[in-house]
Amino acid sequence: MFEALTRQPDDPLLALIGLFREDERLGKVDLGVGVYRDETGRTPIFRAVKAAEKRLLETQDTKAYVGPEGDLVFLDHLWSLVAGDTVDRSHVAGVQTPGGSGALRLAADLITRMGGRGIWLGLPSWPNHAPIFKAAGLNIATYDFFDIPSQSVMFDNLISALEGAALGDAVLLHASCHNPTGGVLTEAQWLEVATLVNERGLLPLVDLAYQGFGRGLEQDVAGLRHLLSAAPEVLVAVSCSKSFGLYRERTGAIFALTTSPQSADTVRSNLAGLARTIYSMPPDHGAAVVRTILADETLRRDWAEELESMRLRMTGIRQTLAEGLRSRWQSLGEIADQEGMFSMLPLTEAEVMRLRTEHGIYMPGSGRINIAGLKTAEVAGIVQKFTSL
Repeated sequence: MFEALTRQPDDPLLALIGLFREDERLGKVDLGVGVYRDETGRTPIFRAVKAAEKRLLETQDTKAYVGPEGDLVFLDHLWSLVAGDTVDRSHVAGVQTPGGSGALRLAADLITRMGGRGIWLGLPSWPNHAPIFKAAGLNIATYDFFDIPSQSVMFDNLISALEGAALGDAVLLHASCHNPTGGVLTEAQWLEVATLVNERGLLPLVDLAYQGFGRGLEQDVAGLRHLLSAAPEVLVAVSCSKSFGLYRERTGAIFALTTSPQSADTVRSNLAGLARTIYSMPPDHGAAVVRTILADETLRRDWAEELESMRLRMTGIRQTLAEGLRSRWQSLGEIADQEGMFSMLPLTEAEVMRLRTEHGIYMPGSGRINIAGLKTAEVAGIVQKFTSL
């Protein structure tokens, strides 16, 4: 039976890991895989995470299953972090998932089960969005969201897509720190989106993967909270990979804002049932760490302070990089006003390959760079190599 299969292409982004590892040059730079790195080039473990893990090691008394819904206390604390007191908690269904990808897949499967026909996706987007939605059986309608040469969000295209969507269509929105462009929606634009989604009867699926990495913990969910206030039904996929540095622990959740406690219970039961058929029970450790941090005032404050220091470091690198690149591409001065880990440079694939072969600078062929992969001391050299193309 296996002979009927054809080999699938390697994920180009993940393939960069191996290529970078095999490169023996001392000055090589990895701007590819989306993980935060500090000034030493390491992906650090948060101080609060270490403290929470120590506490769990000393006090945890079982490794029994947590159930398909996951850790309910973790879900309560995480939803509070995301939504504050924007909506009635009794109207919200939540299920813990294996990372943000698991949350997106459960959301897509739920949309399919409800009879949803498709989902609107602005391009460029995270490369795994479309495959997840296709695997769940959704039709994908696309529109151009970001113009790379001018480094600008094409907001009129987003509005046109929403106006052209049919009643009940889903629409994927990035809460903040847009991956892969860093593009930002203003508060006024979020309010317009929220109003239009409500008027058109659309179902927003909001991907929240970088809370605290853009403009701050509260600012990064301000647009989402406008949406929650305006729309009767919203799906929110949350990842803890970046905000808590729990990449390998696969910690996330899917939340659904509904119209009543009864509806929330129904949605919760469907999400849990879908989870049961995919991975049965979510992993516990990462959720237990997040729960421990958010439930303890001291740990929570230390976590927030360290997260803020990471955000400020990335912001500083952005500003320095933008100023340097402006001499070659005037529009790249806009990088300074973008947010999160990523930006997209107007590079051809040939230029990307030249940077890789001649200078050991690794990035996807799309020109997407991970700002957090840079050390401050490397920025000037990177700018020189980019502007020499």
